[in-house]
Amino acid sequence: MAVKVHKPTSPGRRFQTGSTFEEITKTVPERRLLRPKRSSGARNNQGRMTVRFRGGGHKRHYRVIDFRRDKREIPARVAAIEYDPNRSARIALLHYADGEKRYILAPQDLRVGDSVLASAQAEIRPGNALPLREVPLGTSVHNIELKPGKGGQLARSAGTYAQLLAKEGEYATLKLPSNEVRLVHLNCMATIGQLGNLEHGNLSIGKAGRSRWLGRRPHVRGVAMNPVDHPHGGGEGKAPQGNPHPVSPWGWPTKGYKTRRRRTTDRYIVKRRR
Repeated sequence: MAVKVHKPTSPGRRFQTGSTFEEITKTVPERRLLRPKRSSGARNNQGRMTVRFRGGGHKRHYRVIDFRRDKREIPARVAAIEYDPNRSARIALLHYADGEKRYILAPQDLRVGDSVLASAQAEIRPGNALPLREVPLGTSVHNIELKPGKGGQLARSAGTYAQLLAKEGEYATLKLPSNEVRLVHLNCMATIGQLGNLEHGNLSIGKAGRSRWLGRRPHVRGVAMNPVDHPHGGGEGKAPQGNPHPVSPWGWPTKGYKTRRRRTTDRYIVKRRR
């Protein structure tokens, strides 16, 4: 994928870049793999706002993605590479030999007409899914399970991959895209290759309206608010009163304050991302 730079026909267009979509081979999604996706506006079931600065945006259909890759030993042919508005990576439409169709995340170098397989005996090729037990050391993988059979949870966004560093006992050591080094059980499935759409991180939104299309509302700084709305609010001019530690609107420390509470899985983290 290449980045398309627009001519500066307006101030909003001047710094705007976009995708060329040259890898997309089909523009109409598979109807049976679509589900309705309602916009919550970041409200919970009581109607209360739980996340700030969300809302609006273009209406979308959800594409059902096969993260589990549980259709084993049945070869499939890549019928199309499609755009998915719900994620940064592209998706691939698979036609299985038994007639079923499924979407998977599209790795780099996966082309229309390629054959993919989910099996412990599958070749080490982009798009094939294997247990980590059968993957050679040094291989780049994505869509990695944390629990066998639960479905891929790690390395699912555009351009990401994890590297298999070692195998010891019943666990594999993986270096994740965040530079965290983590243990994952050898029975967990992973898909070979690096995810496509590598240039996604280099795109420039260019104008505020384009963020609104994505459902992102303006993010207001705490120092721009009144004291009733934020601990940083108020004061003469732009400077906050005194030299306070950065906090959230509810007084919780932020910018480096650790909030992790899943102590039971700490033993699987060999090296933290920071």
